[in-house]
Amino acid sequence: QVQLVESGGGLVQAGGSLRLSCAASGRTFSNYAMGWFRQAPGKEREFVAAISRRGGDTYYLDSVKGRFTISRDNAKNMVYLQMNSLKPEDTAVYYCAAKQAAGYLNTYYTRAYEYDYWGQGTQVTVSS
Repeated sequence: QVQLVESGGGLVQAGGSLRLSCAASGRTFSNYAMGWFRQAPGKEREFVAAISRRGGDTYYLDSVKGRFTISRDNAKNMVYLQMNSLKPEDTAVYYCAAKQAAGYLNTYYTRAYEYDYWGQGTQVTVSS
């Protein structure tokens, strides 16, 4: 069982930056591939970024490539999403997710149904 708690959301002007953090409980964090998703009002939840168990492989939504960076620190049971050059269309609730991936060191996952555990979300609002 893994519990995930996001933090770092807030209100920022367009062009600004935020760093989201996700703290994971449990002793086997390194067995989980991690991902960030977001959901804007009236829209479906969408994939944002994913990272493999050891952090060597990452993948991004096209619209955030070059602006967002996902990273993880397995020693601290943390995953991060650095968001730069934020745009009003990035406004959403951002969720951290964990996927049990023992045996798959270099795999990342981009579909919400593939993930086993979810955090409660953190609101990101970008003003124009």
